[in-house]
Amino acid sequence: MAFVQSALGRVLAGVLAEGSASHRSIADYLMRNPMRGTALKIEEMAEGCQVSTATISRFARDIGFASYGAMRSALAETLHSAMQPVEKLRSSIARRNGALSPGEASMEYARANLATTHGGLTQQALDDVARKISGARTVYVLGLGMSSCFASMLALHLQPFCQHVVEMAGPGGTEIAAGHLVHIGRDDVLVAFSFPRYGADGMRLAQFARSHKAVVVAITDVPSAPMVALSDHVLYASAAHGVLPSSGVATVAVIEALVVSLMVSNKANVKKAARLSEAVAGYLVGPGV
Repeated sequence: MAFVQSALGRVLAGVLAEGSASHRSIADYLMRNPMRGTALKIEEMAEGCQVSTATISRFARDIGFASYGAMRSALAETLHSAMQPVEKLRSSIARRNGALSPGEASMEYARANLATTHGGLTQQALDDVARKISGARTVYVLGLGMSSCFASMLALHLQPFCQHVVEMAGPGGTEIAAGHLVHIGRDDVLVAFSFPRYGADGMRLAQFARSHKAVVVAITDVPSAPMVALSDHVLYASAAHGVLPSSGVATVAVIEALVVSLMVSNKANVKKAARLSEAVAGYLVGPGV
């Protein structure tokens, strides 16, 4: 199931639904036997699918790979990524009687992620992104799945200091998020959160924004993350965890660091902060209450 829900799994599902007879045969074989697919030579794959080796090569190219070997490598990588959370959970249960309790081990991951993120994040990178966001006509903030909470947090922080902020995810899912991008253009910025397990829909939306000349900012975990290649600026938040697909502790720290960098970059933001305080003062509990 994890493989079926992966980006490659969805591509294969699309071929299975709409492809030619020979391509459907290959897609069906790979969906049913992804583990075997990582080990088979092209001749063995052709025999298993009852097609020619030329058809296998054409199939690989048609779904975006340079060769059958590249497709097989992507298949192996996808399987590894899809199964990693399961293996981490199994390993964590096996070590439960070890030196650290699960809660203590999780806190250790949080500490290590913060240290790694702090060591790799420069003020220059934060200032560059803050400057792009400050000058944007509209800032679009995208986070799907577990990353939606990060998008909500960043959008809430940015609203008082930006001309227009659009939080893309919400009721209606990806279709609504895509609809928000109808008017995106050269004067706009898309900030996209992308963490394991990486979702294909977020990358498609980022590609759309990029094709319409918008600036794309990725907040992700590692340089090999798929969103990096689609982005003009990248802020890294280490997200390793022993059980969860990814940890969000460092991501929150990066959000706060970015917002603070933006707030202090312009004296006009002091007035904006004052207006915000005035607007919400009537809804706050007084200091003596």
